[in-house]
Amino acid sequence: MIGIPEDEEFSGEKNPQDAWLPITESRKGNTLTAALHLLSSGIGTQALLLPLAFLSLGWFWGILLLSLVFSWQLYTIWLLVNLHEPSPQTGVRYSRFLHLSIVAFGEKLGKLVAMFPTMYLSGGTCALYIISGGTTMELFYQAMCEDNLKCQAKSLTGAQWFLLFICLAIFIAFFVRNLNSVAPISLIGSITVVAYCSLLWVLSVSKGSRPNHDPVDAPILPHNTNNDGIDGFRNVLNSIGVIALAFRGHNLVLEIQGTLPTNRKQPSRKSMWRGVAISYLLIAMCVFPLAIVGHWAYGNKIPMNGGILTAFTKFHQNSTSKYIIGAIYLIIIINYLCAFQIYAMPVFDNLARLYTSRKNKPCPSWFRAATKVWLGGLTYFVAVTFPFLPSLGAFTGSIVLPLTLVYPCLMWVAIKKPARFSRMWCLNVGLAFSGIVLSLMCASAALWSLIINGLDANFFKPR
Repeated sequence: MIGIPEDEEFSGEKNPQDAWLPITESRKGNTLTAALHLLSSGIGTQALLLPLAFLSLGWFWGILLLSLVFSWQLYTIWLLVNLHEPSPQTGVRYSRFLHLSIVAFGEKLGKLVAMFPTMYLSGGTCALYIISGGTTMELFYQAMCEDNLKCQAKSLTGAQWFLLFICLAIFIAFFVRNLNSVAPISLIGSITVVAYCSLLWVLSVSKGSRPNHDPVDAPILPHNTNNDGIDGFRNVLNSIGVIALAFRGHNLVLEIQGTLPTNRKQPSRKSMWRGVAISYLLIAMCVFPLAIVGHWAYGNKIPMNGGILTAFTKFHQNSTSKYIIGAIYLIIIINYLCAFQIYAMPVFDNLARLYTSRKNKPCPSWFRAATKVWLGGLTYFVAVTFPFLPSLGAFTGSIVLPLTLVYPCLMWVAIKKPARFSRMWCLNVGLAFSGIVLSLMCASAALWSLIINGLDANFFKPR
């Protein structure tokens, strides 16, 4: 625009309120901080289950599908990064997934398709972190106790382990003012996620492959590995679902990019994409060895609960120092505490938006503290009430899978308006349609398995 320097920074969505909200309060991030946020939040417990997918798919199809899904979700991230500033010359930025959805699909449809996925992938993920983190704390305690019955008898209950985890998470949250200030915590989270993934596959390689015909500890397999007939078809669909849900964090991409500065000469998409490239190179270096080595080392003895982590501790606890096993558990706990801060930020941002919209002023410190305690209490209540949430992960994850594989493609078509039947139009419409079919298939297979295997709905009874 005439008369405006090219290096002038934009205020974001051109809304003064954004300077008061946790996600967009600070725009002093850079490529490194973006990469750390993405890496810390991009690998979760689902990645530990990837060796399960290879049981039904085999080596060739397992590696091929894992590569295809990795490329697919990386492409949709590229779409989101470029949609963050669809017209750099105007200075308009969309730093929240829900905002972009409303712009692309209209207010009613945008809220309808994006509200539940974004809420589930933020608050719901925090509740899952409490369950997984509390359970891992208990495993750490048991590993340190070994066979000391007196020590084991002093262990906390499941609800108490959950409470300990959420207290630590909220305590850390009190030192975090906005998303950009989470960067030091994301650094720790990134180091720990690479560390525990690397330890699991490197130690598994060093211990060697466990023959599938070895009868020792055979009951570890609670699932059906029969690949014939209708059961085989269901197992294949579930395996595809495991791979599709191994990658996450798309609900945070726009928010993370919102922490970066931008101007007409150097739009934020450039530094953000460099951060994506760095983080996803490291994610690939973690995820692919976990899947390949896990299948090679444990074969059909990989358990559904915990995947390669449970398999390693089950088969090698007698030949591995308790301090090494304890260190793996401790590193995982630290990573969960760090990732919790990133996934909680959209919740804090929404609550702050409600306050600032009504009061037309920044949130006071007491309100920020109250929202953190409120979120901690709510997610703890959900975790204790529904401790079986991880068992529903495949089904609920499949329902929100379109946020990763479908919506970015349709948003690109709606906002960029490529020529009908052009290459970009065909690519995005084709991927969107394929993503919808994949989501329906995975959700159906997950529901099918729940009906056949049953659900241990232990309400208010964390174990």
